[in-house]
Amino acid sequence: MTNPAVQLTGLTRRFGAVTAVDGLDLTIRRGEVVALLGPNGAGKSTTIDMLLGLLRPDAGTVLLDGAPPEKAIAAGTVGALMQSGGLLPDLTAAETVRLAAALQRKPRDVDEVLERAGVTEFAKQQVGGLSGGQQQRIRFAMALVADPDLLVLDEPTTGMDVEARRGFWTAMREETARGRTVLFATHYLDEADAYADRIVLLRSGKVVADGTAAQIKAAVTGRTIRATVPGADLAGLAALAGVERVETRGAVVLLHCDDSDTALRALLNSTAAHDIEVTGRNLEDAFIALTAAGSAK
Repeated sequence: MTNPAVQLTGLTRRFGAVTAVDGLDLTIRRGEVVALLGPNGAGKSTTIDMLLGLLRPDAGTVLLDGAPPEKAIAAGTVGALMQSGGLLPDLTAAETVRLAAALQRKPRDVDEVLERAGVTEFAKQQVGGLSGGQQQRIRFAMALVADPDLLVLDEPTTGMDVEARRGFWTAMREETARGRTVLFATHYLDEADAYADRIVLLRSGKVVADGTAAQIKAAVTGRTIRATVPGADLAGLAALAGVERVETRGAVVLLHCDDSDTALRALLNSTAAHDIEVTGRNLEDAFIALTAAGSAK
């Protein structure tokens, strides 16, 4: 078992004049939990579709445990949770998962999987009458029932409320503790920050950053000043020395700075700011900086 869990080499996919994935190289080791991040159109879903054999690349190769996708999937070593599709509305949730189990060589116990995925409470209800978040939990159960070595999740918590999202990731922690490899694409940066061992950031179909959450954050210099500023003049704050940009969140003003010491002195000298907090850049700051058009590759 020396092969990487995932090996993408020179992966390229075009749609007419648009290059969705552009010579992508990516290696994922066994047991890693990797988050795939990027703005809309960055190539995340296209990469996942090629990884799962749902799309053929125009160039490059995909190997899952040293085998092409169709062979790995046929062997039951890959489980996938997609954003939509794959469900029959007239079946119950339990019937759907049992049907998926019947297609596997060595399925897990269905009742155990229903419990793990949070489906038990609505297992006897028809799929067509369930919410989008509940249907995602059914897809999660379908991905788990094959007992795969690799889990591929495309926006797994779409449609889930906060409690359901928390339950999903609690279950995922228990699954990854068994040594499973996980690749997930998400728009929720807090999920990537909290649950991923490694973050791969895409822009225009290319990798622009690859590392732990701490390493990704460290790639962006500067700090953020958070303060309550009565009668805040946003244009005036944006013009302060050391400030790159300003945003508001209710009564709170966020000053994103390339020189926080200079900006803080100017803020205290020119405003009645209080409840001031200075922090390092977060993952959202890094995401914006690294995926902005024209940023360095």
